[in-house]
Amino acid sequence: MSTQVTRRETLIRGLAATSLLSLVPDWATPALAQGESEVPFTDIPKTFNPAPPDSATRLLDIRKIDGLVTPKEPAELTIADIRAMNSVEIAAGYECSGNRGASMQGLVSSGKWTGVPLNAVLKHVGVNPQANEVVFFGTDRGTQDVVFRTQTLKLDQQFGRSIPIQKAMRPEPLLAYGLNGEPLTKAQGFPVRLIMPGWYGVANVKWVSEIHLQDERYLGNYEARWYRTIRGVGGTAEDGDLQTQWVESEVTHMNIKSVIARVTKKGVAYQVMGFVLNDGSPVKSVEVKIDDGQWQKAMVDASGGRYAWKLFTFKWEGAAPGEHTLPE
Repeated sequence: MSTQVTRRETLIRGLAATSLLSLVPDWATPALAQGESEVPFTDIPKTFNPAPPDSATRLLDIRKIDGLVTPKEPAELTIADIRAMNSVEIAAGYECSGNRGASMQGLVSSGKWTGVPLNAVLKHVGVNPQANEVVFFGTDRGTQDVVFRTQTLKLDQQFGRSIPIQKAMRPEPLLAYGLNGEPLTKAQGFPVRLIMPGWYGVANVKWVSEIHLQDERYLGNYEARWYRTIRGVGGTAEDGDLQTQWVESEVTHMNIKSVIARVTKKGVAYQVMGFVLNDGSPVKSVEVKIDDGQWQKAMVDASGGRYAWKLFTFKWEGAAPGEHTLPE
């Protein structure tokens, strides 16, 4: 079966295969009627560019007029455009917010990411002063049941997460295209993913295809309904008047967590090794406890940087035969 594709569809599909930010708007190339074709102007050179990327003024290409309104054109950057910008590296470790138990379930990693600061990209395309929220959409999507009032709707949900504009303009968020000196693999988020140092994995959006700036709060499935956390505020006072208030919010910054990864033996001495995950707050010290003994300071290696794992080691001497417990 042959499929007929219009010139406009061909243009949009071709751009969609290589673009990163918002794709071609519906009005960019006016639709042609059946059997209609454009007649080129001989006095407009092929090199004419009505909206150069570095121009502060947008010039209207009158050949694309298709109604009474000329909407603001979304910015579009290809992967090559992103790679051409000044790159940075940042070491960051993170985990899935659903990690449970001493084994960590393997849902954790740390590495050195290469990419472009998100704020550099936003400044490049320009940010409206009214923007309050930056929304990241990945290419992954699926059908979800969404309860709306008294109905359950089946909606095609695209994965999306958001951050406030104030956090987006900080130097840490990264649009990454490399990990540990190599290009991202598909499983790692190729071609470009968001890295939010100090935030749980769900906020580090993979396969970024669109970035939206908006003035209202984003309420997506993976932020407003899934990936929620609950914490208690206050407590019961002596007179019983003050009760704990449970506050629900989206999963964002990582809580501090230390993990013992392994214990090795050399001669009669043992070495305990582990790592610390946190949101980038300084780690003053790490202590290890054997059974019901005293907490003892371990050696900490924080050379990876603010957001990387903090590795720690503890030399355990005089261990008695039998089973022992190392609390985490």
